[in-house]
Amino acid sequence: MTFERFIARRFMPRRGADSGFSGPLSAIAVAGIALGVVVMVMAVSILRGFQEDITQKVVGFGSHLTVTAYDAGGTYTEVPVSLDSALTAAVRAVPGVRHVQAFATKGGMVKTEEQIYGILLRGLAADYDTVFYHDCLTAGRLPAGANEVLVSSTIAAKLKLAVGDKMRTYFWQGDSYRPRAFSISGIYNTDLTEMDELYVIGSLATVQRLNGWDSTMAGGYEVLVDDYRRLGSIASAVTALLPIELRLTTITEAHPALFSWLDLLNTNITLILAIMCLVSAVAIVSALLIMIFEKSATIGLLKALGAGNRSVRRIFLMKATGLILWGIAIGDAVALALSMAQRHWQLVRLDPESYSMSHVPVLVDPWIYVAVSAGTLAVCLLALLLPTAGISRISPATTMKIER
Repeated sequence: MTFERFIARRFMPRRGADSGFSGPLSAIAVAGIALGVVVMVMAVSILRGFQEDITQKVVGFGSHLTVTAYDAGGTYTEVPVSLDSALTAAVRAVPGVRHVQAFATKGGMVKTEEQIYGILLRGLAADYDTVFYHDCLTAGRLPAGANEVLVSSTIAAKLKLAVGDKMRTYFWQGDSYRPRAFSISGIYNTDLTEMDELYVIGSLATVQRLNGWDSTMAGGYEVLVDDYRRLGSIASAVTALLPIELRLTTITEAHPALFSWLDLLNTNITLILAIMCLVSAVAIVSALLIMIFEKSATIGLLKALGAGNRSVRRIFLMKATGLILWGIAIGDAVALALSMAQRHWQLVRLDPESYSMSHVPVLVDPWIYVAVSAGTLAVCLLALLLPTAGISRISPATTMKIER
């Protein structure tokens, strides 16, 4: 054990009646750092969880990348593309691509005895990745045939429909319309209002028949990727494979306003981190200044015995670092406990119509804890350089004179 570490562990701060202000202030400093870490970790975890939850819901309805004809024809009418097995195989071979699936959409209206409601039938291919819809099921099951559909809880509530009911729908084709009676196999809910109010989920074969297409035609392809952070590079690689009559749209290009809003949340994260790091730094600097003031006589004695300014500074930095680490450890533990409690019991609820989710989402990511802890430690240690610099101005002769 080094000389500095031995001294740091022995005399600062002492417990008991003679501990002065340094003992309580050290406890306050640890509590302040712990509180700052809790606020920072929870803020980042909640905002990142919110961003990830919204992104997953939007991607669930529209995938990461969408390949359609250049003349797409608008939202409710599509220009078909040919289902080219060679093209889909080439796209699947692109590093980072997880799945390629065909889809088509068809606009229509649902008629009940009391009202008429506009919907967008989304037809999914047999190999479509339906994990998202399965996770959002609130009743029933996923469609198993061409005459079955999945409706949202929003549409079901507005039209007073339930699992097993018949849903009479009309689809326009040129100057005429085609009636179709679907059986509701299940009900889903994503809390993403603008999607839940619009989409009814069915089969690709149904949309093909309604549009008069054969089995080799679809509205487009959807491409799922493994890593959302590599979306730009994967999109460029897929675009290079497409023929001139096809175009690729990323999820961020399809919903620019939504993703711009999600990016703005990063500003809130930065502001919260800056404020709480400042609070933590002020707490530990205040505690260290009181320690130096109370131990000025001891500092003078150590210098008289031959200890240099660097050694004395290291003593105080070691003690302050211990307090910082205690505060960080306590803060991380409390933040993890709160995060797991929220994920398990969903204690804090939200209004789905306002926030597009029913509870506060929390992303438990170890890297968030590592980044916040390392950043807090670095900021606090930098802040300690100023008060420890004052140690070199303490004179042994002056402190001994004060003691007499």
